[in-house]
Amino acid sequence: MSETPPSLLGLTTYLLSKTGKAARSRLASRLAERDLKLWHMAVLSALVDFGPHVQRELAARLGIDRSDMVKIVDDLALVGLVDRARDTTDRRRVTVTSTPAGRKALAELQGEAMAVQRDLLAPLTGKEQAQLAALLRRVHAHVHELPEGARSGR
Repeated sequence: MSETPPSLLGLTTYLLSKTGKAARSRLASRLAERDLKLWHMAVLSALVDFGPHVQRELAARLGIDRSDMVKIVDDLALVGLVDRARDTTDRRRVTVTSTPAGRKALAELQGEAMAVQRDLLAPLTGKEQAQLAALLRRVHAHVHELPEGARSGR
């Protein structure tokens, strides 16, 4: 029997970490059923939400290594979820655009994510879920406003 030490249950950062890991694992499992990963969903989300991107700018926006981004975009292009086009004036620039199939797939993936979210947050009322989301958005914004060196936790 695994019982979490009460001193850890008193640490919000520990609870966020464990809950986030469970949520990520459940969503990753759902995406894997479609042969996709969380980064695939992130790229589709950015392209649908913000429009076409130069591949290296997309990598910077999402915090993905540029070489990893090439693989992710290759995967998505192979199954017709994104289109790539080389800039005619600068062959090093590749613009990535979501296809209609990519937008449809993202809507389905968002449905999967919402199902995981409903399951994970089932112990909370609707009002509590909204409050939790608002609080997490504030913390997320704060974390992403910190200077890079302040994020290490040391």
